[in-house]
Amino acid sequence: KMEEFLNLTQLKTSLKEAILLDYYTAGFWWAKEMNFSLIQLSGFMDLLNFALENLSGKHMTLGDNLKELERAMTGIGETESEERGDLNLFSIEQAKAIIDYLVTSLFKHYKAYEFLFHGRREEPVISNE
Repeated sequence: KMEEFLNLTQLKTSLKEAILLDYYTAGFWWAKEMNFSLIQLSGFMDLLNFALENLSGKHMTLGDNLKELERAMTGIGETESEERGDLNLFSIEQAKAIIDYLVTSLFKHYKAYEFLFHGRREEPVISNE
């Protein structure tokens, strides 16, 4: 279902799509295990997308992305998160857990995600060899 929702059409042949599916699916199940309400689950998935979009679409550095996440989580400053609605629906403990999750799932592997989205890839050569 996540594959359909994310409109991943080349999942079997695209490493990028497989990684994105894993990222969002793991986040979804983590949030379910945290017993987030439906609205909290939606807000959390929005935060996952927000952090990933800052990296993939806006080419933000790790430091800038962390600052944007902080602004989005605390509701200060002018961020696009304000357009998405109130993210103050998490308790302090939940917010800390979310930050820990994002650190371990995305920010610790930031260089790898940067390479995934922005690194030059060689075209595969298929031959009889």
